[in-house]
Amino acid sequence: MRRILLKISGEALGGPQGTGIQAEVIQSVAKQVKSVLGLGIQVGMVVGGGNIFRGVNGAQSGIRRVPADFMGMLATIINAVAVQNIFGESGVKAQVMTPFRLQEYVQLHNVDKALDYMTDGQVVLFAGGAGHPFFTTDPAAALRASEIEADLLIKATKVNGVYDRDPVKHADAVFYDELSFQKVLEDGLKIMDLSAIAMCLDSQIPIRVVNIFENDNILKICQGESVGTLIHQEA
Repeated sequence: MRRILLKISGEALGGPQGTGIQAEVIQSVAKQVKSVLGLGIQVGMVVGGGNIFRGVNGAQSGIRRVPADFMGMLATIINAVAVQNIFGESGVKAQVMTPFRLQEYVQLHNVDKALDYMTDGQVVLFAGGAGHPFFTTDPAAALRASEIEADLLIKATKVNGVYDRDPVKHADAVFYDELSFQKVLEDGLKIMDLSAIAMCLDSQIPIRVVNIFENDNILKICQGESVGTLIHQEA
C-alpha cells in the first residue's frame, strides 16, 4: 500500500466508556501509526466527535439540526487537536486541516498541501467532517480517502468487524470475513453510512473494519495480515 485513510470514531477515542479523551488510546494508535510510517506508507486520518457531542443527539434534545451538526463538527476538531498533541509527544508529526478558518490552531483544508505533508512523512488529521450539516464523519472519511486517492480506508471501532446483527445482543450473530459493497448496500448493513459505502464503491477504495482496542490491528493490516472485515468490490 502507498497511502491509507484511518477513520476513528469519537467513541473509540473515549475508551471503553466512549466519553472524554483517553490519552492511552491515542498513544496506542500513535505507536502503530509510527510503525506504519516506517513501512513507507502515508497516513491520513479522520476523527469523529461522538465522545464529546453528536449532532443528531443535540437535534433530539431541542437544538436545531444545523447548529447541532456544527457543534458536532467542532467536537471533531477538539479531538483532532488532542490527537495532534499526543502524536507529537510520541514522535509522530501531524497537521490538522478543517473546512473552517481557525488559523490560530489548524489549517484550512487543501488536498495538495495535505499530500505534500504526507509525502514528507507527516500525518494529516482531517477534522470538521465534510464541513456541512447532515453529513456524519463516515461520508467525510470516504470523501477524504477519495481526495487523497487512498489505497485503503480503515474504520477503527470498538468491535472486531462486521456481523449480520449485534453480537452483544445475539449470541448466534454471524461474523463476516469479507463483504462486497453491493451486499452492504442491498442488505442495508449498518457498518458505515450507506453514502460512504457508495462513495468508496465509486472510488474503488476497499474498507477494513477492525477493533481499535486489539493490539496492533492497524499495523497488522498494513503488513498484509487479514484482520477484521474486508469490504471490497468482489467477495
